[in-house]
Amino acid sequence: MSNKIIRLPAVKEKTGLSRSSIYLRMTKNDFPKSISLGDRAIGWLESDIEQWLEDKIAASKSAGA
Repeated sequence: MSNKIIRLPAVKEKTGLSRSSIYLRMTKNDFPKSISLGDRAIGWLESDIEQWLEDKIAASKSAGA
C-alpha cells in the first residue's frame, strides 16, 4: 500500500475532474477525502485515488454488460 500523498494538480490529472467537481464529490461522499498537510495545504493518498478510479472503471464495465 502506497502512502504517497499527491496534491490537487496531480489528482486533477489522474481523474480528469475539475477542482470544483472533486470538492463537490467529496461533499457527497463520492470521492476520497483529502488529508490536511498543514494550515493551507491538503493532499490525497495516491492509493485512495487509484482505488476510486478502479471502482469507477469496474462499475462502468458492469453497468454496460
